[in-house]
Order: sequence, then structure tokens, then C-alpha cells
Amino acid sequence: MLVLALFDQSSLVGLAPFSISTESTGWTSLRVLRLMGDGSGDSDNLDLIVRPGFEMRFAELILGELTQRRRLWDVCQLNSLPPNTLVGERLRQLLSSSPWVCFEYRSKSSAVPLGDSWDTYSQLLSSEDRKNLVRYARRMQTRYGTKIYRCTDPDQVPCYLDALFRLHQERWQHSGQTGSFSLPERREFYSLLSRCLLHRGWLELWVLELDGTIAAVQFAFRYGARVFQLQEGYDPKRASDRVGFVLRGEVLKQLISEKVQVYDFLGGQDPYKARWGAREGHYLHLHFAPRFGRGAVWLQYVNTASRSKEWLRDRVPASAWKLLHKANQTLRRTTAMRSQPPHPD
Repeated sequence: MLVLALFDQSSLVGLAPFSISTESTGWTSLRVLRLMGDGSGDSDNLDLIVRPGFEMRFAELILGELTQRRRLWDVCQLNSLPPNTLVGERLRQLLSSSPWVCFEYRSKSSAVPLGDSWDTYSQLLSSEDRKNLVRYARRMQTRYGTKIYRCTDPDQVPCYLDALFRLHQERWQHSGQTGSFSLPERREFYSLLSRCLLHRGWLELWVLELDGTIAAVQFAFRYGARVFQLQEGYDPKRASDRVGFVLRGEVLKQLISEKVQVYDFLGGQDPYKARWGAREGHYLHLHFAPRFGRGAVWLQYVNTASRSKEWLRDRVPASAWKLLHKANQTLRRTTAMRSQPPHPD
């Protein structure tokens, strides 16, 4: 860990929590400096925390401190910064006129503008999905004793999280994947996180029960007028009941009534997100290293490889590129730590 803090007299006005890990790049190993949580598979929309008015001072502090600690790290990767990041923008300005090698990249994100009412929001959905939300909810009420509710009792958190872990794992294993919650450390982290979020009134842990048995769980958290969807689990044996589809619809209705403005799916632009009216966005990735070092050489190599890929894509026939892309995706799925299985809604 490397945590940098900026104080104005005795008041904390800036906080940058980093972690340093040694990672293999294929031909060498590098000490990579990241924002805390990056690379875990559970973090997007990361940023450097600062009080308004202290952005430039904090950016200068960060680069100054990292320069003094150059022996601890080779390359810094500030990943999935929001596009309106204030400190990130100041860092970008400083890095452009300093002895650093710096590259910027973008990745996709998705978020749904909820509007002022359910009627307004539902116009973002296809006519078929609007009808199906009503149809499947009514059918569910007819077939089962159905309950949909949000967790508000700290004593119930362990029960609902156990259901989330179990259902999430069943879905992953059903699709041939290991599952995000196979590690006890991750389950423990979610338990600690949930208690903290609930204590602050930020937890959005929603449950759907059928005849007294939990069939779907969605884990999100709220900050201000924005809800961030993080994890979910559905009973694969209930696929025909569309439990995830119905649960999300009911959750969105409630959030709209509570004046939540944005339902944030975080990273990626999967088809199931688009069907809920998600709009395309992006995250900023800022990668930099001291100009004369191993990290700078590696960044140059990665950037050259990326530009070569773009050059190749512009010149290879679409059919051939599609085959190459498909093969690469298959390889990534089999080797990546975290690959999302097909989504039920």
C-alpha cells in the first residue's frame, strides 16, 4: 500500500490510496502502481478524492511524492477514471510538460438516465420489453407467493449475501466458469462492505423470493442521486420465470420514485444493459512512468502494439478480422480471472 494525503492545516482535503504489485508483462516483470481496488474485478469509476479548489495542489503533491518514491514502482496505471475527473485532468496537464512518458486510453461504460417518472423512463424500453415486464410480473404473482424487498436489517445481511454468493456461483458454474465468489476473501470483503454501506444508508441489496425461497439478488450501492450496480445472482432453474428481469424492473420503479437520477451499470456495454436504456459512456485510463526506466519502455511497447492493432483492423478484410477477434475473445475467456457468463436479462 501507498496512501498519499493532503492536509490544509488539520483538515484532510485529498486522499490517494494506491497499491503496488509485481506483475508479469510476458517478457519482464514490473512493479505496477494502481488505485486501490483496481484489478480486483469489483471496481470501476475509480478516482482520486479531493476537496474542490485543491485539485492542482493535490496533483502536484502526488507527482512530487511519486518522484521521490521512484524506487518503489516502475509504472503507474490510473484506470477507469470518470471522464470528469478533476485531479486526473490536472495530472494530465502536469504529465504533458514533465519528464514522463504518458499515454491515455478509453474504455466503455454504460449508465441509464432514469427520468422523473416510470412512464417517462419506460419510453426508453422497447414495446416488447414494456409488455413483458407487466406480463412476467403478473404471471409470477399468479404462480408463486412473490416478495420483492430491499435489505434494511443488519441482521439479515449475511443471509442475503449467502444467497447472492450461491446463486451467482451457480450461474457461473452453469456456464463453465469458476465464479467471482469462489474466493473466501472476496466473500468476506462483501460482508464488511455491506455492513458499512447499510450503516450509511447507501446499500441497495434487493431480493426476490418465490414461495419463501430466494430466487434472485442484486447488489448495488447508492451515492447521492446515482445507484451503482455491482453484482447479481439468479437461480438458473428459474430462467423461464425471468426472475432477474422482473427484479430489475421493480428495483428501477422504486429508485425512480425515490428521485434517483442514474442507474449506473459501470464498465462495459453488454446488450442486456442497452435493452434497459443504458447510454454509452467511457472511462479514462492514464498510464505513465519516468522517461528513463523499464516502465517507460513497456508503455511505449504497449502503445505501439495498440496502434499496430488499429492499423491492422483498418486493412484486414472484415470477415478475417471478425475471425481473429473471435479467437482472441475465446483465448481471453479461458485465461482471464474474471469472465462474465451470459446474462439472463
